[in-house]
Amino acid sequence: MTEMADQDIWVVDDEQAVRFVLSTTLADAGYKVESFSQTAEVERALTEGRSPRLLLTDVRMPGEDGLSFLARFKTAHADIPVIVVSAFTDVKSTASAFRSGAYDFISKPFDLDEALRVVERALGSTRDETPPEAQETVDVPQLIGKAPAMQALFRTLGRAAQTAMSVLITGETGTGKELIARALHHESPRARAPFIALNTAAIPAELLESELFGHEAGAFTGAQQKRIGRFEQANGGTLFLDEIGDMPAALQTRLLRVLSEGEFFRVGGRELIGVDVRIIAATHQPLERLVQEGRFRADLLHRLDVIRVVVPPLRERKSDLPELADAFLAACAATMGVRKKQFDRGALKRLQAYDWPGNVRELENLCWRVTALAASDQIGVHEVDAVMHRQTPATGSAWENALALWASEALREGLSSPHAQARAKLDDILMQEALRLTGGNRSEAAQRLGLGRNTLTRKLGSLRPPSSSD
Repeated sequence: MTEMADQDIWVVDDEQAVRFVLSTTLADAGYKVESFSQTAEVERALTEGRSPRLLLTDVRMPGEDGLSFLARFKTAHADIPVIVVSAFTDVKSTASAFRSGAYDFISKPFDLDEALRVVERALGSTRDETPPEAQETVDVPQLIGKAPAMQALFRTLGRAAQTAMSVLITGETGTGKELIARALHHESPRARAPFIALNTAAIPAELLESELFGHEAGAFTGAQQKRIGRFEQANGGTLFLDEIGDMPAALQTRLLRVLSEGEFFRVGGRELIGVDVRIIAATHQPLERLVQEGRFRADLLHRLDVIRVVVPPLRERKSDLPELADAFLAACAATMGVRKKQFDRGALKRLQAYDWPGNVRELENLCWRVTALAASDQIGVHEVDAVMHRQTPATGSAWENALALWASEALREGLSSPHAQARAKLDDILMQEALRLTGGNRSEAAQRLGLGRNTLTRKLGSLRPPSSSD
């Protein structure tokens, strides 16, 4: 403890209870602690020639806010780690804190043991980084969440936004992966450059290469003029590749080269095109399993999975449901030009008892429906039951309900050839599972599926032919 005694820690917070709890915990751990109720008091201490070994500060306080103070403090004292402690854990707050030079971000209410561990890590760090220049950001739709899983996610996003590293966003369908990708871009140093999004599952395989890399005039039938691909459109900014697990193998190889070398040829072109693009990819599929099955390149996964962001499903953050629903109802009312509707207590209870297989997107769709169909501004259990029954028939099995949700979303978004894609995916999953169960024996797999062996072989040939034996 003698070594700690020389390590002064300053705690800055306008809440006396927070100052007391933090100061007492740190003092009990052997640190010398001084507390301040506002940044002006810290400024006076600094002008007196005193300085801490570590600073903990709130974000929003009377007078100067903590982030402005943090930026000035780090400019003058780059070697002193600062930990931000705040109840405001949205992406903008966390990203601003890290952009201004914060070592870490602790959300209120906090676990004292975890706060102590963060302090110990900070004091043991040799971090000596000059904070990047503060930058105006562009507002994006607000990511909502006070559940612990979302607060942890926001801290990860705040850190990841400041790097140029590739990010892989994983999570179930409908959890808001594109919204998270946009937040990462708009809180990053690339915020003023383009954000280009592409759903790789929504583009036919034969057109996806041209969509990504562009083509020269005459490169193929119908290519009457040169086209700039998504990589060139995103130059200097961010390219978001949704449903990356559905990318064909040949394009995975081309994507790997671009990530490795930062250059590519347009389809039919001879000019090498160089680009500076940050890749954010997303998937609801287990890519590690796809790698084991030979359906996704391991080296590409390693390139994409530098920073992984895992988005929790709505059933694991139901405490956020009332605030999410209220925000969706407000947005729906504004778009439709009608009065905002509101769920009553019974309706919210019914919503929180549901497991939401379609996640946040399913909740948003429900809010659109009640806004459009409910006669009263007050939405009760009866109205919720009527709309939820229409979304997910109680008589359907889990996979049928999931398919119904996918079909509704695909048709609403204008997905290219949804019937063909669904049929192909159904065949693929059934045959791959049958082959896995039978150890790759096609004859037995065909028998279990109720197909002829030649039919199975033909279907496999039109999909991804796996290794097999008789």
